[in-house]
Amino acid sequence: MRTHLGRREALSYRVPSMAQIQQIPLTGLRAVSTFSGCGGSSLGLRMAGVKVVWASEFIPAAAEVYRLNHRGTTLDTRDIREVDASEILKATGGDIDILEGSPPCSAFSLAGIRDKGWGKEKFYSGTTQRVDDLFFEYTRLLRGLKPRVFIAENVVGLIIGKAKAYFAAIVRALRESGYSVEVRQLNSAYLGVPQARERLIFLGVREDLQKKPRFPRPRTAEIPLEQAIQGLESPGPFNVLKPGGILEDLYRSVVPGQTLDHAVIRRTRGKSGSCFGHYRLSWKKTVPTVLACGSTLYHPDEARTLGIAELKRVCSFPDDFQLTGSFCRQWERLGRSVPPLMMKAIAESISEVLL
Repeated sequence: MRTHLGRREALSYRVPSMAQIQQIPLTGLRAVSTFSGCGGSSLGLRMAGVKVVWASEFIPAAAEVYRLNHRGTTLDTRDIREVDASEILKATGGDIDILEGSPPCSAFSLAGIRDKGWGKEKFYSGTTQRVDDLFFEYTRLLRGLKPRVFIAENVVGLIIGKAKAYFAAIVRALRESGYSVEVRQLNSAYLGVPQARERLIFLGVREDLQKKPRFPRPRTAEIPLEQAIQGLESPGPFNVLKPGGILEDLYRSVVPGQTLDHAVIRRTRGKSGSCFGHYRLSWKKTVPTVLACGSTLYHPDEARTLGIAELKRVCSFPDDFQLTGSFCRQWERLGRSVPPLMMKAIAESISEVLL
């Protein structure tokens, strides 16, 4: 395992183990998590001392992983459209401090077909469903649960182009639910995560509390790849680029830190670039956004993808976080998740409003 850092530097990035997370003292705050995925947000909340008492995840493969890693949380696997707030209140005993959720965002992603797919069912993570209306299901539950604060996450594409109308409607619905609402674009790279992941974060505080949402203060230093995977004994499962294949050729044609598009553009004299999201990573730089739809991040020195153990570090998951299924399925679970350390920073900041 290649390393370049001294002991002092290596200690500045550390994700606690699953057992260590369970030992973090609770603040007394209770949360409900929706669109929970494999539980990145739930881990971040728990790192901030918040107890997640109920969660919802419709995708079977994601729910399987959530159960493995969050044994003390009630998990509802129904379509969120079938869930009523009264059922959640009954299951949890009521008195919810935080409602958290990341409604599926592929309908608004700049990497997708965007408005051409709005209002239609589409293939999503092994299922076929409509996803562009799910933020309004989140708002429906918000009105029924009436938590003290809420946290919601979505892609930056929601404030670009035709999606701006959706964004305006979402913010209006959140405010009409009785909350003081603020939205900011945050980058996980400045919240302790070795991944540059830009996301919209919606924070709301119930109006009767007469307080304003509070966002975390960004840190100035970024965490490079070499520091993120310092001390790993094994990269975990990975895919090797086919020797002599086009991806391996492109990989070797760019220097670490560049997208493979650089090689494509050179060869076509600027007429095209077709390797969106494919990077030969640099030891000295933060890793770009981990995508769910493909293993497109390549090791700086070896013609292979990052390994799953390396990817856990990049996404700020514990080394002993359990994943199931194929390499691609494990990659997808991590790529669709909110980085736990990003949610930890957000949860600590919004918790200050309540405590």
